[in-house]
Amino acid sequence: MTRKQREVREREQRLLQIARKMLIEQGYAGLSMDQLAEAAEYSKGTIYQHFATKEDLVTALAIESMERRVELFLRAEQFAGRPRERMLAIGVADEIFSRLETHHYQSEFIIKLANLRERASIERREALDRLESTCFGCVVRIVRAGVESGDLPKHVDPRELVYSVFTMALGTHMTALHYCPMLKEFQINDPIKVLLNGIHILLDGFEWHPLRSEWDYSATYQRIFTEIFSHECRSLSAQ
Repeated sequence: MTRKQREVREREQRLLQIARKMLIEQGYAGLSMDQLAEAAEYSKGTIYQHFATKEDLVTALAIESMERRVELFLRAEQFAGRPRERMLAIGVADEIFSRLETHHYQSEFIIKLANLRERASIERREALDRLESTCFGCVVRIVRAGVESGDLPKHVDPRELVYSVFTMALGTHMTALHYCPMLKEFQINDPIKVLLNGIHILLDGFEWHPLRSEWDYSATYQRIFTEIFSHECRSLSAQ
């Protein structure tokens, strides 16, 4: 890139960083182009050079978060193991995203609930669609590999299985993010651990072999961190 292009990119990254902080602290209603311009010390005209609307700005934040999630998921998909072990690697990638990319993780849910896509620019909508398709594609390919290998019954619809896992993960993350009273009432200190256990029960119900009674998935869990997420593991240990 030219010097000017680098400067424009750096300015946009700074604007996104400020906007994400405002979104987390004040919610979607508390984020405005006026406030962003004031916080960043730029004119509104400069802000609109980067983002056509407030919705376009928030979609840009979603893209930034999804890029990081996709990078983790693609690495997880390459884990050397049976398909169900690779599905566990996706779960580990999701866990890492929630624990290490806290601001991305928090803002991601605010953005999903706001349902802003229609007023974003076509370019950003298409970019977000591609990233989401890549993310779900990783998981669907793993499930299909399970069917093709014979580890999953032929009648299993990969889309239904992925949807079931996704809704479990979404519900867990939402309760954890909003400090649901149920967590305290049930004395659940580690929702992610409970989620992984619940997904194992779900996959056993789909008859995805090896079943948990047949395989040491705790060893697989440790191997995933060692082999593909060693850097992230060190970062988690340092927290």
